[in-house]
Amino acid sequence: MAPDAPVYVAGHRGMVGSAIVRRLQALGHDNILTATHAELDLTDPARVRQFFGDHRIAHVVLAAAKVGGIHANNSYPAEFIHENLMMECNVVHAAHVAGVQHLLFLGSSCIYPRLAPQPMREDALLTGTLESTNEPYAIAKIAGIKLCESYNRQHGRDYRSVMPTNLYGPGDNFHSENSHVIPALLRRFHEAVQAQAPEVVIWGSGTPMREFLHVDDMAAACVHVMQLPDSVYRAHTQPMLSHINVGTGVDCSIRALAETIARVTSYTGTLVWDRSKPDGTPRKLMDVSRLAALGWRAQIGLEDGLRDAYAWFLAHQGEARR
Repeated sequence: MAPDAPVYVAGHRGMVGSAIVRRLQALGHDNILTATHAELDLTDPARVRQFFGDHRIAHVVLAAAKVGGIHANNSYPAEFIHENLMMECNVVHAAHVAGVQHLLFLGSSCIYPRLAPQPMREDALLTGTLESTNEPYAIAKIAGIKLCESYNRQHGRDYRSVMPTNLYGPGDNFHSENSHVIPALLRRFHEAVQAQAPEVVIWGSGTPMREFLHVDDMAAACVHVMQLPDSVYRAHTQPMLSHINVGTGVDCSIRALAETIARVTSYTGTLVWDRSKPDGTPRKLMDVSRLAALGWRAQIGLEDGLRDAYAWFLAHQGEARR
């Protein structure tokens, strides 16, 4: 990736897409192409084809996606599978037609079976039943991997896929109802400090184990994978098993996470665990040995990353709460 090579980042306003733009800029890339949803609806094939035809693009990062929590996935399964499939198909095909040789597709750890052995290896894909609550989204992400592999096999393209673990950091969604565990807890503890609440109630027992990756580490991993020589990438992957897990390779209990967030937000009250609420899957951890063999490991520790995410929340409370 030459510093002046045109790079199109789809989804640049999202948490991951914006982090990738920051990473590219920090590395001296000054020819980054972006488009808002109003400027380019990625579910519209004609507009996507025209966009690629109008711009000279050397590399594509497909970070755009329709995302949401369990409630959103259960309420709008048709929208989640349709919109994500359309975006993937339109961007990948238009890139191919326009002669773009290099593309990076971002997926999700939900592609793996609900009861996949831990830590989850890349070869666990398509070996069991998916988690029902987000199956449509997961199916779309699996299709994205296979879409890239198919264009590689038939047309000799170099389209790669990375699957992140649970992400957090600047640009996250801190909505009171729709956010994931880290932004939800950061906001809850912050509000408890402001209200001088004597206790914070947290769902479940606190025993489930989860892995978390700071979004800036994710961005660094994405650029690292994009920059790998084709021969190196192919030496560590297979034509029909080409995706790469991205994570820390380390997990922690939800209890330990909550205690760390209490420390980060300076909350000194009591943590109460509501065991009548569900715990979810006992453990979700990614096997990141393939990425380590390719020369990359996470650099941001959990507490440092949480402090960074909390600082961003404090500086952007208005937009973060929406």
